[in-house]
Amino acid sequence: MSEPTKFPRTWTNSPLARIARLVLGNKANVAMVIGQTVHLSGATREEFLADAEWLAHERVHIRQFREHGFVPFLWKYLVESARVGYFNNKFEVEAREEAYRLTRGKR
Repeated sequence: MSEPTKFPRTWTNSPLARIARLVLGNKANVAMVIGQTVHLSGATREEFLADAEWLAHERVHIRQFREHGFVPFLWKYLVESARVGYFNNKFEVEAREEAYRLTRGKR
């Protein structure tokens, strides 16, 4: 399996990320991954790429899509979110933990 690119594809001002932003209580900025693209709302590509932990978090989701497959991952993610909520979703937990380990856990 090939390594993910250093800088993923992004879609700034994505309507899908805007919806997620509203669902999350109009959070200041949101990134969400669909397939291999990071959809952004409330942040520029430059702001996103400058935040190492945020970038690492979304790269975990890109890997999850690759490992599980596009439709299967979407389904698993939605079922998990409905079951335990967004914050406790095992895919979000994995992304938070791995991003933390990669960016802060090195010390």
